[in-house]
Amino acid sequence: MYKVKLYQYSIALGLCLAVAGCKAPAAETASTSAPVPEAFGSVKSQDTTNTSTLKWKDFFKDQNLVELIDVALKNNQELNMTLQEIEIAKNDIRVRKGALLPTVGVRAGAGIEKVGRYTSQGAGDATTEIKPGIETPDPLPDYTIAAYANWEVDIWKKLRNSKKAAVNRYLATVEGKNFVITNLIAEIADNYYELLALDSQLEIVKQTITLQTNALEIVKIQKQAARATELGVQKFQAEVLTSKSLEFDILQKIKENENKINFLLGRYPQDIKRDKTNFTDLLPAAVNSGIPSQLLTNRPDVKQAELELVAAKLDVKVARAEFYPSLDISAAFGVQAFKPSYLFTFPESILYSLAGDIAAPLINRNAIKAEFSSANARQLQALYNYDRTILNAYLEVSTQLSKIDNLQKGYDLKSQQVDALNKSIDVSNDLFKSARVDYFEVLMTQRDALEAKLELIDTKKEQLNAAVHVYRDLGGGWK
Repeated sequence: MYKVKLYQYSIALGLCLAVAGCKAPAAETASTSAPVPEAFGSVKSQDTTNTSTLKWKDFFKDQNLVELIDVALKNNQELNMTLQEIEIAKNDIRVRKGALLPTVGVRAGAGIEKVGRYTSQGAGDATTEIKPGIETPDPLPDYTIAAYANWEVDIWKKLRNSKKAAVNRYLATVEGKNFVITNLIAEIADNYYELLALDSQLEIVKQTITLQTNALEIVKIQKQAARATELGVQKFQAEVLTSKSLEFDILQKIKENENKINFLLGRYPQDIKRDKTNFTDLLPAAVNSGIPSQLLTNRPDVKQAELELVAAKLDVKVARAEFYPSLDISAAFGVQAFKPSYLFTFPESILYSLAGDIAAPLINRNAIKAEFSSANARQLQALYNYDRTILNAYLEVSTQLSKIDNLQKGYDLKSQQVDALNKSIDVSNDLFKSARVDYFEVLMTQRDALEAKLELIDTKKEQLNAAVHVYRDLGGGWK
């Protein structure tokens, strides 16, 4: 009678514990930012042609640059480190998947036990006969060979959500690798065009030095004829020395740039193969931006942020499930005896067990609450990061598209400026020879022409880089 009532009370208490354990706080949510605009500029367009769909080998026409990128994709250390992160994430999936399955093992052991004579177990052993006239050994050996299994039943999908979160983080690392590739390709192209620009600037400086040296010889002759002074000779001499100093500055920049490229290629310093053609004749690649919504599927960093957000939401579900009761099942089967020869005496030596265990947190749940709050905060973090990544992607493309347009207009004007200054050099030299202008005007004209030519090359380099940056910002390069 009392046993039945006690059993009923135990069931009631267990149900109360389960109900108490099921109370879990709700997750906080935040609204996403405004939708992506319909166009990158003020003019709306439905043209979905997108340069990012081009493979990088089709986007870049310079074969030397293509070969450099090929080497970098094989040897770059940062990219190889990212590939190892993918392997780590892949192994984490295997760990989470294994938690869904029962843990099965085999155990073999031997031991010996001596209990007090005047205890319940000792008194029982002393009066127990194995066979007539043969009592239980004292001390008592123990030999066991058994298989055992433990399994947490995934009632609340805690383990399955944990595995799904690991899968999404693995996919996020893959997108992270793609993002590294797009940036690596763009960085190599930037430095390559920088190198070509420096080569062109070096050639212009050398031409200017020749021009200034010729003018210096003229002013020396004029001094001998008393048509110029020593001041003019020294001014021309200083200008030649300034240009020669600039030549060595450019040579140093060329070496530094070559080393940057070699570092990205994961190799020790060596010459960078390139064609030293007329740099200003190079044309930037044509780009088609498509529509802004394509950034959500083309940009690896946007897809990475989205997958990390999904994983963070699943982490909240996992943390919430910790408030609920958990069901663990354990089982064992094998043989056990105090003498090795008895181990396979059936059925006396057979050992088996089967148990189920339901447990739920009841009183001190601060640690679980703290972990849930942290998971919820990480979810909000991931959401804000996703919104920020989309915003940054849109602004990057918008900035580069505007830059391409403005650079083209600026380049056209600078080209006209260079043409005018080239003509002025010829005019000033003729007037200087006939003593109709002084040396100062010749010096200023040559200096202005040199600066304009160097600026023109810088503008051309920025044009080429802007096209590369639009390709990168649209999500091109990783395919």
